[in-house]
Amino acid sequence: MKKTIKKQVSSKNGKEKRNPVSANNGKTSKSAGNGKSPETSPESGSALKDFFVDGLKDLYWAEQHLVKSLPKMAKASNTKELKDLFVEHLSKTKTHVSKLEEVFQLLNVKAQAKKCDGMEGLTKEADKTIEETEDNSMTRDVALIIAAQKVEHYEIASYGGLTQLAHTMRLDEAANILGEIFQEEKEADALLSEIAERSINVEAEQEA
Repeated sequence: MKKTIKKQVSSKNGKEKRNPVSANNGKTSKSAGNGKSPETSPESGSALKDFFVDGLKDLYWAEQHLVKSLPKMAKASNTKELKDLFVEHLSKTKTHVSKLEEVFQLLNVKAQAKKCDGMEGLTKEADKTIEETEDNSMTRDVALIIAAQKVEHYEIASYGGLTQLAHTMRLDEAANILGEIFQEEKEADALLSEIAERSINVEAEQEA
């Protein structure tokens, strides 16, 4: 009788030792440890990747729209320096359209434009600036620079954000392309500030 009791206790203790180890090594514990589930993985077509692609479509439309708007701004400018800057950025904007198409191709997604309300509003504001300022005035050039910088800041924010998302999703080639455009937008913004501060703002202040 004593031997039977001893065997039962031994069997019970064996289970208590094995079960916690089994639970710690199980799939549930491992999944909880890494903090991710397959449903939210960028590689599996997550909501984040959909948002990323939607942002690309938004910028694709915006860049194509700027290709039409920049010539108007260049024509309305009075100083050669500002005209030349708009013409130069028009050329870069066309390359941005091509670079975005490369990103779509990398993602195996059709290059498709989605109307960008933000860019449409900014370019309408630029058109209104031209209408409300006098021809051959430095004040018009000041207004055009500010309108152009609003466009640049929108693009800087958009490209900067999408570049970081591409890095997060380990889309390295896409991140490199978007990062290049991001840097070019920052350079354009800096050049606009330089022109304004060097001469145009001062000349506009002296106008009657």
